[in-house]
Amino acid sequence: MTQTAHEFRSRCSIARSLEILGDRWTLLVVRDLMWHGKHTFQELQNSEERMPTNQLSQRLKRLMDWGLVSRKAYQDRPVRYRYELTGKGRALEPLLLQFMHWGYDNLGGGFYDPVHKKSMSPKKS
Repeated sequence: MTQTAHEFRSRCSIARSLEILGDRWTLLVVRDLMWHGKHTFQELQNSEERMPTNQLSQRLKRLMDWGLVSRKAYQDRPVRYRYELTGKGRALEPLLLQFMHWGYDNLGGGFYDPVHKKSMSPKKS
């Protein structure tokens, strides 16, 4: 899929990245595709955060338009798709690990300790 024609509001690479990834839901979709084994619309919709279906549809479309996610039909009637990160999407992993590490250290932990690379109960605040 070709990258979307887009006129960025800034020349700053951080600002440009935020135009694509900087909303409440997009990185959670990437997270679920990358680490949580979720690849269908229903699996993604059933995430703990309960993203509204219209938001999920919009985020998947945006991620596909930018070449971060691809989809392939796995059922014909009705047509249902399996979503996968592309190489460009998988390249976000170091960023997500850093985000996770910062949240773990500064926001009371999480379910995954990125330093020790293991799942655990969140830290108590």
